[in-house]
This record gives sequence, C-alpha cells and structure tokens, in this order.
Amino acid sequence: MAQQKKMVDAITSMDEDFAKWYTDVCKKAELIEYTSVKGCMVIRPYGYAIWENIQRILDGMFKETGHENVCMPMFIPESLLQKEKDHVEGFAPECAWVTYGGSEKLEERLCVRPTSETLFCEHFKNVVHSHRDLPKLYNQWVSVVRWEKTTRPFLRSREFLWQEGHTLHATAEEAIEETERMLGVYTEFCQKYLAIPVIQGQKTESDKFAGAERTYCIEALMHDGKALQAGTSHYFGDGFARAFDIQFLNKENKLTYPHQTSWGMTTRLIGAIIMTHGDDNGLVLPPDVAPIQAIVIPVAQHKEGVLDKANELCERLKKVCRAKIDDSEQSPGWKFAEYEMKGVPVRVEIGPKDIENNQCVVVTRHNREKTFVSLDNIEEVILEKLAEVRDGIYNAALENRERRTYIAKNLDDITKALEENGDGFIKAMWCGSEECEDKVKELTGVGSRCIPFEQETLGDKCVCCGKEAKTMLYWGKAY
Repeated sequence: MAQQKKMVDAITSMDEDFAKWYTDVCKKAELIEYTSVKGCMVIRPYGYAIWENIQRILDGMFKETGHENVCMPMFIPESLLQKEKDHVEGFAPECAWVTYGGSEKLEERLCVRPTSETLFCEHFKNVVHSHRDLPKLYNQWVSVVRWEKTTRPFLRSREFLWQEGHTLHATAEEAIEETERMLGVYTEFCQKYLAIPVIQGQKTESDKFAGAERTYCIEALMHDGKALQAGTSHYFGDGFARAFDIQFLNKENKLTYPHQTSWGMTTRLIGAIIMTHGDDNGLVLPPDVAPIQAIVIPVAQHKEGVLDKANELCERLKKVCRAKIDDSEQSPGWKFAEYEMKGVPVRVEIGPKDIENNQCVVVTRHNREKTFVSLDNIEEVILEKLAEVRDGIYNAALENRERRTYIAKNLDDITKALEENGDGFIKAMWCGSEECEDKVKELTGVGSRCIPFEQETLGDKCVCCGKEAKTMLYWGKAY
C-alpha cells in the first residue's frame, strides 16, 4: 500500500493548485510529453487512443449526416488568404509563415494553415457550377498551427489536431439549418459520449469567428468553475463566396452565390474530459472514449490457476468491451493505483478465493464502489457498470455546473457571487451593446460566453448599464 500511496501523492491536489494538478495528470497518466519545439507536445499512445475513440465516434456521426472526408493542403498562399479581409485580420497574429523552400526564398509566403476556409473556397470555385452540385458536405481530420503566446497541454498549443467541417449550400436557409444541425451533433456527442453537460448558444458579435455572420457554440463548465468552449459552428452567409467569386446556376438558371458553413472540434476535448471528470487520483474517463474500459487484475497471481482464470475472464470481457489484463510483476496495490490514475472506468479483481466462489470483484472508478459479481453473468454486469460510470460522472458534472451557476442583477452581484462562491457561470440580462460587454469583463473579470438558446427572463435591465435588456447572457472566466 506504501507504493500506492506514493503514486497517488505524486499528483498535486486540485484544491491546492488546479493548474498544477492538471499538468500532473497529463504527464503522470502518460497522455503527453513536452518537446524541444516550444508550445508543441507529443500526444503519447494512451492520450492518442482517447483521441482515436473521439475521432471514430464523431466521424461516424458525420457520415450518418451525409458528410464526406477530404484532405486539403497544409500551406495557404498569402494572396489566397488575403481574399477575405476580415478572416485574415482575425488570424494574422497567430499565423506561422514559410518563407524558404530548401535554400531558396519563396516568391510568395506560405501560411501554415490556422484553418482552411480559403482552401475550401478555392476548391469549391473549381467544382461547383450548378445547383445539382450542391450541397457540398465536407469534413477533414488534420492538424493546424496557431502561434499561441501562452500554451497548456491540449487546451492551447501551437499545433493541435482537429476536425473541420466545411459545407456549401444553395440557400441561406439550408446553410443555417446545417450550422444548427452540426451544433446539435456536437451537443449529443459531448453529453452522450463524453458525459459533459453543455450549454448551446450563439456568440456575441464581438466574439464571433472571423468572417462569420453567426457563430454558435457549446460551453462546458470545468471542475474549477472556469468555462471551456467545447465546439463551434459558423454560418458565413455568402461573404466568402463573393470574395472568392464562387457562383452557380440555380434552378431558375440564374447565376447566384452559395452560402457556406464551417464547424470544428479539437484535441482540447481531452482537456475538457480531464477537468470535468478528474479527481485527486488522476483521470476519470468516460467509458465510450476510454482506451481500456475494464482492466483485469489477478490477485496472488503466483498461485496455481489464477493467471489462467484471469486470462479466461479477460477474453470473455473482450467480447463486450475494451478489456485488458495486467499480469506484470507489480503488486496488486500498485496496479490499482496505476489504473485509477489512468481513469479506467471498471477494475475487475480475481484471486484464489474468488475462483473458489465462482466470482470476481468489480470496482467502478468514479465512486470506488466494490461489487461481488458471479462469473456466470459477468459480461452483462460489466456493461451495466460501464453505464453506471457514464451516468454517474455526467450527473456529478451537471451538479457542479448547477451549483456554480449564479444569477446577477448588477455588477456588484457578479463580484459578490465570485468572491463568496468561486468561479462559475453568471446568468445576467444584457442590453446587447459591446460597450457593456467590455465593461463587465474589465470590472469583474468575466467575459461573455454565449447567448443561450434556452432564454430566461431574469429582469428587464442590463446588468451593466441598467438600460432595457434585450437578452439573457452567460458570462464566465474561460480557458
């Protein structure tokens, strides 16, 4: 047990230092390793396996909604990027540029893609000519580069992995429907598969994506009360189409401009999983994306028949979930701590006495509840336990969000709520002016997160200026 205690103590308590706890978990659960390239990380096999499961599930959802995968170049010529003025201005501070090819200076700088709207527009211009060519429903899984000043594993790095959907439609109505539909896909994915409750809403004008007419988002609340934007979906109108001269013949045989969308999720979702569900012993992984869903630990494995029975049990579990056996020479206590740290949803222990009684011990990660289970129906029980873990961590995350959501009528209410209760979501009415939006952030430290689809009337006056309110807004500090 001394080994187990030492391993658990190696993780800083989240109440002591949440940022240090987070990086401890990333490192000690073997999710990442730092590199000599500042701001970039190695995603280690265990961390990448989580991303692969995220990718597998999301990709299936995209294909069910009619989307096809493509792959655009990594480099964007500067002249192409300059075609959409608002877009390039929005990304200019974060762009990385290639100026040499081999030993020769390039005639034109190449931007390492921060996002791919301009590349898709160039392609759409070449392949879309008639209404029969629409809609174009594309997605790609790639890495992008944004030259961030301050970086943190998964949450903000200079190179990161993501998916970016790009679609083209004949009408504004179809494009808006697509934008909202994909936000719904993201919402279902986060809540059903990651067990993270989210708030759907629209970004304010000042916070929308560069070049977009509307930006929709899903916002999640982390364990420490800070918000994290988990996914975005953008409606571009026909602005990009006009900038790139994309036209098609509509059903009336008239040349017109199509309407465009884009939407994306990134490896910051792994950061969201860590900060939503983790505890002082490490990760707590949602079963659907856990690389190992059930770990089999032989107890007293040196005794005759134990390893054989444990391997037999593991093979049975592999038929219903992602199961693995640890038959290494480490002690059972060490193994218990190791797989708790790695967030494995279910631990299955089996030793000589269990074999005599035709049973095993099943321990769920999120609450450490132990259950003696007959080997006769172990497959059925494991699936039930995985569902218990998913529901348990979702409800705990929802409870945390509800407990940390405060209502404010004025600026003093915001300050008081944060001082007395700590960080969280602030629900308050807003007049719609950017001046008030900026002033709230300047005076209280919380910025606008989204205008939620589910509106509440909390009063008739703006939280900042006291004038007539137009909408309810979620505010908060964010990653």
